[in-house]
Amino acid sequence: MTELKNDRFLRALLREPVDVTPVWMMRQAGRYLPEYRATREKAGDFLTLCKTPELATEVTIQPLERFPLDAAILFSDILTIPDAMGLGLYFAEGEGPRFEKPVRTAADVAKLGVPDMQQDLGYVMDAVRLIRKTLAGRVPLIGFSGSPWTLATYMIEGGSSKEFARAKGMLYEEPATLHQLLDVLARAVTDYLNAQIAAGAQAVMIFDTWGGVLTTRDYAAFSLAYMRRIIDGLTREHEGRKVPVILFSKGGCQWLEAQADSGADALGLDWTLDIGRARARVGDRVALQGNMDPCVLYASPERIREEVAFILESYGKGSGHVFNLGHGIHQHVKPEHAAAFVEAVHELSAPYHA
Repeated sequence: MTELKNDRFLRALLREPVDVTPVWMMRQAGRYLPEYRATREKAGDFLTLCKTPELATEVTIQPLERFPLDAAILFSDILTIPDAMGLGLYFAEGEGPRFEKPVRTAADVAKLGVPDMQQDLGYVMDAVRLIRKTLAGRVPLIGFSGSPWTLATYMIEGGSSKEFARAKGMLYEEPATLHQLLDVLARAVTDYLNAQIAAGAQAVMIFDTWGGVLTTRDYAAFSLAYMRRIIDGLTREHEGRKVPVILFSKGGCQWLEAQADSGADALGLDWTLDIGRARARVGDRVALQGNMDPCVLYASPERIREEVAFILESYGKGSGHVFNLGHGIHQHVKPEHAAAFVEAVHELSAPYHA
């Protein structure tokens, strides 16, 4: 086991003392980096990039070569599980992810089974192992999965959606069918994250990207309940260290108290809630991750520093804060603005940990 040279990210998630607030960015390996675009072109297509461990490792490491980030995140896609279920994932130009075989009926759901994590998704575990080896203890590695509800929306809609008409139609008209689908997805996500942990992921994150489109009652029943089940089934210690779990429901800040009771170690926040108010609401039950609006990175470095300073002041003194954006970094952000962001977090946060 390689000793971690920088563990402040893991310590902050567990609300242990740190010297400065740790920072990473969702989608930090992505299209805003010219080196990522070059590797993506070399791969030929996005799925090949995801499914080739050497290339996935290359793009995972790229942002760490530019910025002093406090964590790496596995380069992959949230739709690997439904792809492994045989739904025929492909990416249409200008349309995003699509499935050849969407799940629309109870009969479709009945055909689904939990994929074999080593045979069907072994390329992900190979990437985790290779990234850990390449990192050599530099920073921790984050593994991740989409939440059952979020995965279900793509599977039912057949791809991305703005209205979620089919997914919500199933929720309201055939709730038993949707629960059956969410059940198999919860079992698959649990196995998937545990396999990533066994392969070397040192923290894991559940992306509930579309949890915020639900009503309060439906969020509890169709999203949070299944994430709780997953968290209950996760390996929480590996390689002699605790493995923290981050839960992120985009658009779900109104349910923070319920999320804090999920068993997760940390909650991701989008940019719609002041982080100081979020801290007051959850107390010392969980750490918080977030939550700068990604669009701030279009502004000048001086303005970026001002926003970082505001969020740090709002959170206040003490550990339990992992600085991040409220969602993924945008494609057209200048890399030097991302650099200014990371530098500002480290520089301006030191007094809050004195």
